[in-house]
Amino acid sequence: MTKLKLPGGAVDLIAGPSPRKSDGWNRIAYAAAHVVADPLVEADPWLDCPIDWDRTLAFREHLWSMGFGVAEAMDTAQRGMGLDWPTSLELIERSVALAKSGGHLIACGAGTDHLQPGPDVTVDDVIAAYEMQCEAVEATGSRVILMASRALAKAAKGPEDYIRVYDRILSGLVQPAILHWLGEMFDPNLEAYWGDGDHMRAMDTCLKVIESNADKVDGIKISLLSAEKEISMRRRLPEGVKMYTGDDFNYPDLIAGDEQGFSHALLGIFDPIAGAAANALSALGNGDKAAYQSIFEPTVPLSRHIFKAPTRFYKTGVVFLAYLNGHQDHFTMIGGQESTRSTLHLAEIVRLANNAGLFIDPDAVAARARPVFAARGVEI
Repeated sequence: MTKLKLPGGAVDLIAGPSPRKSDGWNRIAYAAAHVVADPLVEADPWLDCPIDWDRTLAFREHLWSMGFGVAEAMDTAQRGMGLDWPTSLELIERSVALAKSGGHLIACGAGTDHLQPGPDVTVDDVIAAYEMQCEAVEATGSRVILMASRALAKAAKGPEDYIRVYDRILSGLVQPAILHWLGEMFDPNLEAYWGDGDHMRAMDTCLKVIESNADKVDGIKISLLSAEKEISMRRRLPEGVKMYTGDDFNYPDLIAGDEQGFSHALLGIFDPIAGAAANALSALGNGDKAAYQSIFEPTVPLSRHIFKAPTRFYKTGVVFLAYLNGHQDHFTMIGGQESTRSTLHLAEIVRLANNAGLFIDPDAVAARARPVFAARGVEI
């Protein structure tokens, strides 16, 4: 046991259980994976996006080894918050090649982030931008995760424009896509997506798109942080279309499901809690719901803390935990995003991750934590 004198109170770090290899999972589980920045490249850290490719791809191997699929080049990878489209495409190409060589599950984000939203951008411009990225992703052999578009949110005049765009894009895909409805709590630029600020009316439009293109939709990930809205939509999906929970607040109950169905998962929180999530999903697959709940329960306060408002800064906590657990040698992020959370916020992450049993080597965690807090003026 290792003691840390964290701001707000000391904590005794304990060793958590090792993750087991996936065993009889009865849910599809994608982890939206982060990228590891290269801090030794001569670059402008607010404008450029140098990647440590070896560490970034090794982390994907880590996720695959436990049974997860990788959701590549999503917002967890700082897509739209530091990671530009050319680098995203290189990330996709490298990850898909690695997935193919190992027979692993992968799906990759396609959006319009190379198109700067503005008053002169038309719906046709959005369609062209989507088509370009979807063609590039499908050329690698990957399934598309159709990401929400800031440019579409700006250009659309109402629900009919969303229907037009999504009908066009889905009709041109080779493989069924996973749609991603990212709420405004994750990205304020996506306010009133699907043409309505009321989520339930917006859901009606989204469901029209899915119903009209059911053969081109594998499923939908919704990230609205509302279990009630996800369950409502899940019960209205056409047969064969999956719900992938993107709810980092309520995932245990949504994945477990109820008498009318359940959600699969495509979650950012599965990146830092992969070991615990793998053990929980194995327990669920083996019918041990008590063990499933007991493993997942202590991860929820951690997830709610990492994803607290402003939710768009959650990636800082994800990368901090990757650093503490030795998946990278530094706490440096693309765009200087390591600065978006306070010292007290990081201290609470250590406490909550410890409570959830996420630290395999407490001594190593303490050794990595000390310089981070020291740089912020705190000796622990």
